[in-house]
Order: sequence, then C-alpha cells, then structure tokens
Amino acid sequence: MHQDPGFKTIVQIAVVCRDIEVTARRWAALLGVEMPKIVTTDPGHDCGMVYLDKPSNARCKLAFFETGTCALELIQPLGPGSSWQDGLDKNGESIHHVAFTVKDLNGTLRACKEQGMPLVHQGHWDGKNGTYAYIDSERQLGVMIELLNWEKK
Repeated sequence: MHQDPGFKTIVQIAVVCRDIEVTARRWAALLGVEMPKIVTTDPGHDCGMVYLDKPSNARCKLAFFETGTCALELIQPLGPGSSWQDGLDKNGESIHHVAFTVKDLNGTLRACKEQGMPLVHQGHWDGKNGTYAYIDSERQLGVMIELLNWEKK
C-alpha cells in the first residue's frame, strides 16, 4: 500500500456547526484565546468544487484555532451541495473530518480508494495552489478524512 509520509501527523480537526459566531465564542472562552477571524469561502464554482461527482457552488464560513499541536477548524455550511451541509444534517453539530497534509495527493487518493474509501468532495484554496479532498472513511474509521496538498505554483 502507498503510504504518504504526511499521513503520520494530524494537522486539523474540523467541527461543523449551525452558527459559527456562537460556536467560536464558546471555543475561544474554553481555550482562553481571542475569537479567530471568520471568513466566508469563495463560491464552489470559483474553486473547482466537486461533490459526489458533480460541480458544486457551495460555500461555508470558516474559523481556525491554532492549538499548538493541530488546528481546530469550525465550519458553518451556507446551503446545500457539500459534505459540510450533509454532515450537519446527518450528524448535527459534530466532528466533520480529521485532516492530514500529503505530498502525493493522487497516490494517496488511489490508496484510499483501494481500501474502500472513495473521494467524495474536493476543491481548491489559495487560488489553485492548495487542494483539499474529503475521503468517505466513516464506515471504516468512524470519521471522514481530509487530505490537504499545498504547492506554491
């Protein structure tokens, strides 16, 4: 099996929520830190988003807490057409994914698919420099996995 060295370190744990401002205030109070900046993503069509093999124009609000070991990401979906909204609808406010940074995205995607964990949602950030890919691994692992790949072009 292909094993990308990035799969050794968790870089992010993400939680989907209904109201990011409320949830971020609660996390900030718990962690004893300032509220992070909340950003709204570009429309999905602008960043090549594909969900369940179809282009998606979904958006979300994001906030990140840097904890020193890995980031805590909060995600508030802004409508249908994403694993964020479907996860919130199915599981309520809960962990959406655990993320790893990988160097060989395509090789890692192939290895996951061979283990019965297919790609379900992907897109780009930082222009087209970064790619995120969500793997349907809930049946095998109890949580979705996100693969992050970033290469400055």
